[in-house]
Amino acid sequence: MPAGNKNAALPALTATLLADGPVTLNNVPRIRDVETMIALLVDLGVQVDWHGTNTLRVDARAARPKALDPALCARIRASILLAGPLLARFGSVTLPPPGGDVIGRRRVDTHFLALEQLGAELTVGESYKIEGKRLTGAEIFLDEPSVTGTENALLAAVMAHGRTVLRNAAAEPHVQDVARLLIAMGASIEGIGTNVYTIEGGRPLGGCEFTIGPDHIEIASFIGLAAVTDGAITIEGVRSDDLRSTLFGFERLGVRPRVDGQRLVVDSGQERRIRPDLGGHVPKLEDGPWPAFPADAMSIAVVTATQCEGMVLIFEKMFESRLFFVDKLIGMGARIVLCDPHRVVVSGPSQLRGGTVESPDIRAGMAMLLAALAAEGTSTIHNVGQIERGYEQIDSRLRALGAEIERFE
Repeated sequence: MPAGNKNAALPALTATLLADGPVTLNNVPRIRDVETMIALLVDLGVQVDWHGTNTLRVDARAARPKALDPALCARIRASILLAGPLLARFGSVTLPPPGGDVIGRRRVDTHFLALEQLGAELTVGESYKIEGKRLTGAEIFLDEPSVTGTENALLAAVMAHGRTVLRNAAAEPHVQDVARLLIAMGASIEGIGTNVYTIEGGRPLGGCEFTIGPDHIEIASFIGLAAVTDGAITIEGVRSDDLRSTLFGFERLGVRPRVDGQRLVVDSGQERRIRPDLGGHVPKLEDGPWPAFPADAMSIAVVTATQCEGMVLIFEKMFESRLFFVDKLIGMGARIVLCDPHRVVVSGPSQLRGGTVESPDIRAGMAMLLAALAAEGTSTIHNVGQIERGYEQIDSRLRALGAEIERFE
């Protein structure tokens, strides 16, 4: 079973600040980023309790306005998702700079431009101070389809007076989950899964129970795992609608999982032959906003391509530092040319050798873990806390699949 989508769980936790009653969230991944968000909420006076391994009960009725902890905010990018709910509930918020993976410049402009359209005023200094005593619905065109920018706009718009039409919005599965949670709380939102949301704001929001959807990026990671080790894996509890672009990308590499209802099967003995473009030209695998191939799966695609016959251009359009981890793969024996910060050419297959590497961010860390499992010999991966920010109990789950892996403090 895949874990719950971390990028849905984090905004879902901040959405509970808007509810006039307890919210029960099921299928919450028990990872470091979630624990950090919980700590931020608890510091605001929110009552958060685990019920079982992956269920949270959150009661934010006693939350109070106070300065956010800068040290906690610096740990995760998702701390910025507190801006919309705290502004909507208390009329102001002072937000320390968010942290997160260092994968290139990550703009915050989209968030604040959307909030300003709803009536907020922004002051920029060492922190971001946002004030808006009465938010009003508006026509908003986002300057880019930012996932967290869309989520912040939704979280504020459901509390604004009147109608908001949000255009050029993100539509990733985790954004859809946030919208569905807000509807379960009593909000009126139309356009889920599209790039235009219509929100009738100002409705009272109450408690509810909601289940976080499966993490399609984790599913992509396990598809890559089966491919690079020439193994077989069956994943239960998938949402096929979330996987179309992912499966299309892997098919280009000669890896073709089968989806049967809520089950995904990767058979052993995959072709692992990169499909050239017409005329024998080198193909390109590129990411983009939903429904394109997910940016968070690009690192996995790079490692998978090293074990596939042929040549492919990997074009990472979203972040200019995400591909810099390939120097570690090259050191393990991969044939990769880093063309520029956004593009690499991978020629495979290549026999990887075990080595000592470091996890620079969540997704590259998981990619390095897959490379280590495909390599001859033993590998040591440092800074695994980065991987554990996004993958729940990944060492024990890989051991259950037959991997020889041990974690050292």
